Amino acid sequence: MEQRTGYLRLTGARKGKKTILKESYSEGALKITRPVYLTGGGEAYLYVMNPGGGYMDGDSYQTVILLEENAEVVVTTQSSTKIYKTRTSPAFQEMDIHLKSGSVLEYLPDPVIAYQHACFKQRTVIRMEQNSSLICTDIFTPGWAPDGTPFKYDLLQAKMEIYMEDKLILFDHVKLQPDNDLRGIGMMEGFSHFGTMIVIDHRINPALVEELQEILDTFLDVRIGISILAVSGFALRVLANTTQNIEKVLHVCHEIIRIKVLEKEPVFLRKY
Repeated sequence: MEQRTGYLRLTGARKGKKTILKESYSEGALKITRPVYLTGGGEAYLYVMNPGGGYMDGDSYQTVILLEENAEVVVTTQSSTKIYKTRTSPAFQEMDIHLKSGSVLEYLPDPVIAYQHACFKQRTVIRMEQNSSLICTDIFTPGWAPDGTPFKYDLLQAKMEIYMEDKLILFDHVKLQPDNDLRGIGMMEGFSHFGTMIVIDHRINPALVEELQEILDTFLDVRIGISILAVSGFALRVLANTTQNIEKVLHVCHEIIRIKVLEKEPVFLRKY
């Protein structure tokens, strides 16, 4: 296996009424907590930790998640992912996710914060079986620069491929490069922070998405777009000028999906 700064592999399996961590392996600058059970539904909550404190020049990370049939797991991070100066080569993060029938993965990391001269690339490949469910989010924010100006990072790039029964159902490519006019029309539309949420579940229907859109229309100081996917699900985009405004939008969406689709009580995962 290629030498990486951090490597994490985990397998979630259903055992009775609970999901357990059937397998867990980590090396380098990635660690995982033991499962925590915050609600009565038996879903396992796992926190990914990076003892190194941030991503540096040339760092490479890989995470592999496998959920067996009917396993239910919520994965989040201990804190934000900080990308520092990467002058020579970008920091790279790769994720491979496999969801078997009836499994539910909620992947809800803290924001990625890109500081001055940061270059970060992310690739996520998700393979789903029929009747599996996915909720995943991402937030990209500009970090502090000595002169106080925004957009001092060099590149934020994220590619996502989602397959349903080996058929490509979603290809998403986000590329934020400050050499261009990021605040201009067709890019960030005057905003500096970017958030996204992908939800795929066979119970998602146009009526629910329309109801969600009506709720989102009440939010101020953000720009929100929501699109129905080729399968039962939707993609949500959020533009804002603060991380907190994006988190509010994503939290409300997550709460509605948990209550109306997953039939679970809402949960608040942030650590502050």
